[in-house]
Amino acid sequence: MRFRNREHAAQLLAGRLSADYKNRNPLILGIPRGAVPMARIIADALGGELDVVLVHKLSHPDQPELAIGAIDEDGNAFVSPWAADLDPDYLETEKRRQLEVLRQRRAKYTPLRAPIEARGRIAIVVDDGIATGSTMTAALRAVRAKKPKKLVGAVAVASMEAAQAMSHECDAMVCLSVPPDFYAVGQFFDDFGQVTDEDVTATLRESQEKILAAG
Repeated sequence: MRFRNREHAAQLLAGRLSADYKNRNPLILGIPRGAVPMARIIADALGGELDVVLVHKLSHPDQPELAIGAIDEDGNAFVSPWAADLDPDYLETEKRRQLEVLRQRRAKYTPLRAPIEARGRIAIVVDDGIATGSTMTAALRAVRAKKPKKLVGAVAVASMEAAQAMSHECDAMVCLSVPPDFYAVGQFFDDFGQVTDEDVTATLRESQEKILAAG
């Protein structure tokens, strides 16, 4: 399956999620940056509330683009088993570095409010795609720790290995495509343009203003 862009993928995900979660006040949590505009579309379609779940990949010391794990904004880290033998001092330094990135993002994204509480709610964690699964694992575990009523993963495309692993991290998983030949998330999108911090901030602000105006 190919997607025209993230908006197209989000509309398809919203269609799949609507039957079970529409008008049940779900909390839709996008993983910055790319998934936040998708989460906004899904939140609007389901009559839910939008926020972010802040996680960031931990990078391999020799291959910065390779994720060896991920960390959430509370400092909880997931490290892939195959990377557990990396230098402990490097791992601790990398965790501190990425945790500071997350603190800066929280201050930028939602400077005037605390994160929206997931306890007792249906929480749907959205990402545009899953390659290794490190970031989504950290995101789902971070939200699980907040004790939602139900934890759902929603993603456009995932590798077979990642999709299988994620199914054990949440109560329900919606994945539109699990292709046998998976190299990178972007290969399945005609338009996979960058989403900036400014885009995320604007999306969250507009969503909050819409909710306040409706209330």
